[in-house]
Amino acid sequence: MSVRVAESAGFCFGVNRAVELVEQAAASGQQVCTLGPIIHNRHAVSHFEEMGVKVIHTPQEAQPGQTVVIRSHGVTKAVQEELEARQVNVVDATCPFVKRIHGIVSKAEAEGRLPVIIGTRSHPEVEGIAGWCTHCKIFENPEELEEWANSGEITPDFPISMVCQTTSTESLWKSCENFAKKVFTNVKIFDTICKATESRQSEAARLSKVCQAMVVVGDTHSSNTGRLAMICREHCDKVFLVDNASELKPEDFSGVADVGITAGASTPAWIIKEVNKTMSEITNVETVQEDFEALLEQSIKTLNTGDKVIGVVTGIGTTEVQIDLGTKHAGYIPYDEVSADPTVKPEDVLKVGDEIEVFVVRVNDQEGVCQVSRKKLEGMKIWDDMSTWCEEKTVVEGTITEENKGGLVATVKGIRVFIPASQSGIAKGGDMTGLVGTTTQLKITEVNRARRRVIGSIRAVSSETRKAAQEKVWNEIEVGAKYHGTVKSLTSYGAFVDIGGVDGMVHVSELSWNRIKNPAEVVSVGDEIDVYVISFDAEKRKISLGYKTAEMNPWNKFMTGYNVGDVVTAKVVKLMTFGAFAEIIPGVDGLIHISQIADHRIGKPEDVLSEGQEVQVKITEVDAENKRISLSIRALLEPVAEEATEEAAEETVEAET
Repeated sequence: MSVRVAESAGFCFGVNRAVELVEQAAASGQQVCTLGPIIHNRHAVSHFEEMGVKVIHTPQEAQPGQTVVIRSHGVTKAVQEELEARQVNVVDATCPFVKRIHGIVSKAEAEGRLPVIIGTRSHPEVEGIAGWCTHCKIFENPEELEEWANSGEITPDFPISMVCQTTSTESLWKSCENFAKKVFTNVKIFDTICKATESRQSEAARLSKVCQAMVVVGDTHSSNTGRLAMICREHCDKVFLVDNASELKPEDFSGVADVGITAGASTPAWIIKEVNKTMSEITNVETVQEDFEALLEQSIKTLNTGDKVIGVVTGIGTTEVQIDLGTKHAGYIPYDEVSADPTVKPEDVLKVGDEIEVFVVRVNDQEGVCQVSRKKLEGMKIWDDMSTWCEEKTVVEGTITEENKGGLVATVKGIRVFIPASQSGIAKGGDMTGLVGTTTQLKITEVNRARRRVIGSIRAVSSETRKAAQEKVWNEIEVGAKYHGTVKSLTSYGAFVDIGGVDGMVHVSELSWNRIKNPAEVVSVGDEIDVYVISFDAEKRKISLGYKTAEMNPWNKFMTGYNVGDVVTAKVVKLMTFGAFAEIIPGVDGLIHISQIADHRIGKPEDVLSEGQEVQVKITEVDAENKRISLSIRALLEPVAEEATEEAAEETVEAET
């Protein structure tokens, strides 16, 4: 018997976080209690009781000074407010995914939409979610949703926001989602199934398809554990839901070759390890108790072409690998049937004593030999995987090997996958050559086993990633928030910047403190810049961004770098009847009054100055409040004139003498 333990079995992120918060609070010497059992597992609850952690069932039981931990299921808004008012130290261990749903239903009601929750009414998580809005509807299955839709209570265009319990099954949620999309014309749908739950359920489905028996470990009162058992029963006849290893019975696994083990999100790791250990012991017992009749029956078992059988490697020769198939036939694998990879040497992947599954290629009863293949079975399994990945929309990794007229070709687990140009993620008419030789993530969208044809999509993955990034931005956005973004496009009135899957617009007036006519004077497409949120409209999906900051303000630079009396080089930028404006630094101009342009009277500024001319000026006055600067050329000329006058006078005196 082989025993396989699901990688995702046991504590999910939210439960693990809640348990750690309780342990930290208890270890710090605080008087700790949890509002309801911290998780649905009596063993874990008993463990905390031994640490001095008590369980209370209402906020009124909490005493001032205590530390009260809110479990990962979350609570209603009223309960949370009641706790905060009782002078207790509240530790909120609500799962972040559940917390997000609280925000969704609360916001929906504020927008005049009716929150619809898909989940088990009596489940603490669902009760908590319902408590974050005044009115809502809860449905446990699509039939209830359909009955309500047909009751005449609401019209098809009634505004609805639909969420689901984080531990709901994918199939139940999809059924409700598909119905809602067909019937309601003003519905917002939020897929709030926890990805850890989704992963655990998918893995349970995969294991139960290939194992003859499944052991689901967890508390019988746990909702997600019950759903795991239900999913396993869809694919496997023997499914055992156990609380711990003591409930396992050897006789239940008689004649079973493969056993899969999975566990609910509230099952501690030590219980899973104990179950795994017990299953291994049961395997050994069964091996010892096999009777002679069973062995005899196995020895005369017949083989047929196309069978999948388990064999044990007994020898590795120069041209073939010998296999004990447990029958009267001597099994062998030719070297070229060991692996699909021609560079692999049999001795590198197999050793004497290995138990492997093989595919029966040819049976010769007269000679008592049977040719089997490991390569063919690997190929069959890969195609099985391809179908599963397509069905479950799994993200897989592939290497782009070539570009052709219609798109790209990738290799996934040795299988050729065609990616149409429209699904490459490259804009129409763009160059796809750069992707050749790279490893990328994609989804399998179509599998035709008969024609050995597989189609994939890179765009489906990037689209989901972008969608998730967009949701994150809209859930967290606030005025003043700072982002590092990329300039996506330019218009005459501003620049559009991608801040993580969502585009915001920086108006031309917010790009620079200087006078600019076009955004291209400041930024270019592809530039990475730091921006901040000025305002946003979540309903219209519009964001106004700012780029210029106080630090970039040229007036601030002037005030810290220049003083009255300084002599600077300025550029004449505009001529007026009363004087000329000259640029001291980009963005800061000063006025040279007509009386300060020359040391003699002039008719108009253009008699002496021209636009673009650089002149030496003296800063004579700064009005900080009104941001005005007075400049003078004359102030630099007058001393020279005075010196010339003095020299002339001296020459006259000398001449008279």
